[in-house]
Amino acid sequence: MKTILFRLHIGILLSLTLLGCAGSRFVPDELSGDVTWSGVVHVRGDVIVDASSRLLIEPGTEVVFHPPGEAAQNDNHPRFPGSELIVQGEIIAEGNAAKPIVFRYADPAAPAGSWGGINLESSRHASFSYCYFFQADSAIHSQESTVGVSQSIFRNNLVAIRFHSSRIVIENNVISGNGSGVRFHFGQPVIRNNRIVGNNKGFFITSHPSDYLIVDNTIADNDRNVVLGEEVPEDVVMTGNYWGETDPEVIQEFFFDGQVESYIGRVLVEPFLTDPPAKSGTSWNR
Repeated sequence: MKTILFRLHIGILLSLTLLGCAGSRFVPDELSGDVTWSGVVHVRGDVIVDASSRLLIEPGTEVVFHPPGEAAQNDNHPRFPGSELIVQGEIIAEGNAAKPIVFRYADPAAPAGSWGGINLESSRHASFSYCYFFQADSAIHSQESTVGVSQSIFRNNLVAIRFHSSRIVIENNVISGNGSGVRFHFGQPVIRNNRIVGNNKGFFITSHPSDYLIVDNTIADNDRNVVLGEEVPEDVVMTGNYWGETDPEVIQEFFFDGQVESYIGRVLVEPFLTDPPAKSGTSWNR
């Protein structure tokens, strides 16, 4: 399954590379005011959207990340190695079924982690819909931000969506073929109607989750569907999801939780769904 998905995303990227050469440009390393991206946009190094700015990415845009080269870069935590988009203001990346927005690395055959990610730093508003995300370290990384992610596809990233201390809604996405699908601590997430399948870890919850709702998702066929970190002593409620199995004991086999290490909590799944939710995943690319 993972091999098929990998071949699929390589095919998509190669097609986009051939179609998206005309009209390309590199962007400056700091954006101010209202900025609109369209066509093919190239990023080298860290590009910062300052706190007073709004970046609008139009449907059909390709955002292509290149090696930082001589460009200045800060890869200290919580930023990542590789070129990235650092958003301290507002970002609106809303494609549509006919014209999705693509975020990818310059070389379509490069591995996961080849570019940093979209790093949201106290962003007042960030919206992503009908987007593809390929080859990032952490494709979307939110810190103390307000975020919506919907109708998007994440493949071949080290982490698809990563966040802490954020108000984030993640719904109707396909998260497949990544190292970790959703990784977080603290936060106030609503995570529903997603297909989180074929990753190394479906969920990696690292520290004290709070105020969360995780329901009506298909979470199956990951090497580990849920992994709890050492700073999660509390039980984590994930009832009302579909796990690809109907035997509770088999479902539990795909968790790393208190059944493996007694000092961490348990993943609570019952009652669970016995069939995949009809609306899980994207509506436009099934």
